[in-house]
Amino acid sequence: MALSPRLHVSGQGNEDDLLTELERRALMNLSDEDEAADEFDLAARVRGEPAVTPDPGDDTLGGYIDKHDRVPAFTGSDDQPYTVDLDVEEVGDPAQPFAAFLIFVRWAETGAGIMDHVESGTVATGPDAESARQAALDLSLYEVKAELDAAIDRRRRELED
Repeated sequence: MALSPRLHVSGQGNEDDLLTELERRALMNLSDEDEAADEFDLAARVRGEPAVTPDPGDDTLGGYIDKHDRVPAFTGSDDQPYTVDLDVEEVGDPAQPFAAFLIFVRWAETGAGIMDHVESGTVATGPDAESARQAALDLSLYEVKAELDAAIDRRRRELED
């Protein structure tokens, strides 16, 4: 992808405007195989670096656990370190009696101990515990991170009330 050498941005905040224009042009020039590229891959391509090819199966909760033999860790929207695990419970719904939810354990910044935890809402349901669990394991890591940030936001609002 080649950018026009005549990229002119006027007004205040030229650097922000320039970055926005570069991003817009990069997105307009995506090929079909680029459609699934994440923001890091896109940034590498804009800089002229080789594309980052994600490892197949490493982008879901279950795939990550299978590949790395551990649960993933995230930095929450509160800038604190978290790991994630999932649990399934019976909820009494005759159509989908089992529900899966995520438990996010907040660690001390030194990693020396557990400080707290937050929980997601229901992220998957199923006719049996294994079906609900598998559906939750199929969540992308982006979806898991979004659940973490939503749980942190819920906790923040609860504490404010």
